[in-house]
Amino acid sequence: MNLAIVGLVVGMALGFAGYFGGFAGFLLVAALGAVGFVLGRLLEGDIELRDLGDLLRGRDRRR
Repeated sequence: MNLAIVGLVVGMALGFAGYFGGFAGFLLVAALGAVGFVLGRLLEGDIELRDLGDLLRGRDRRR
């Protein structure tokens, strides 16, 4: 699927959540979307748990 279409769908989902659920619903959908994105990248093998932990701690492994 084209990334523009994915962005459109995500934007529409966040818009509906914001309209019907208010700001709290918008934040909930955005947070769950971010969690789903990270889990999907982990399952695809694009990132590793060690990389994610280093990112959250603020460490740079590229040095």
